[in-house]
Amino acid sequence: MATLVSTLFISLDGVAEIDPEWHFPYFDDNMASAVDDDYQEVDVLLLGRVTYDSFAGAWPDREAAGEEDAEFAKRLGDTRKVVATRGDQDLGWRHVERLDGDLVEAVRTLKDEPGTRRILVAGSISIVRQLLAAGLLDELRLLVHPVAARAGERLFDEGAPRYPLTLLRSEAFPTGVVRLIYAPAEAPAETSYEDVKDKVPSGNAD
Repeated sequence: MATLVSTLFISLDGVAEIDPEWHFPYFDDNMASAVDDDYQEVDVLLLGRVTYDSFAGAWPDREAAGEEDAEFAKRLGDTRKVVATRGDQDLGWRHVERLDGDLVEAVRTLKDEPGTRRILVAGSISIVRQLLAAGLLDELRLLVHPVAARAGERLFDEGAPRYPLTLLRSEAFPTGVVRLIYAPAEAPAETSYEDVKDKVPSGNAD
């Protein structure tokens, strides 16, 4: 079964709808390396329609321009892309297909495809929410920017259930960006103040 990974740029207050004004000032070689790591050995790029349109509206032209970002643009173009969309218009990029039917069931089928080892969800907040709720996401990778965006769509909406996670890796960059890689986890045991009051700091200073 394929590993399903989400990668998101996110602000301290949870906004995952990127605004260039708070994103690009923190994009350095360290973040570029993290992004490159996320895209290593990806067999399928799973995208929501809004994220796909932003990719398809930029990366083919960047590949054609042949500048510094052309190699990464070609990698995106050459990767199989599956787009969750209700529209039937031409998606206009190579190696792209529509995701048919119910998202959760279609992703389960995609994960079970022979030869598919790694599926990456780039951006696509709504898809990430649905996959978290369905228990299909294997890793949640966040590049947390040291800024409170104050506006924009947040990754986690209000509701139930909670999503307990375990931290697999973390890394702090000189810009203040922190890379956090989580996996779903079992909820911790129910705990009350009575269970932890022996850990409250004493009044004695060393």
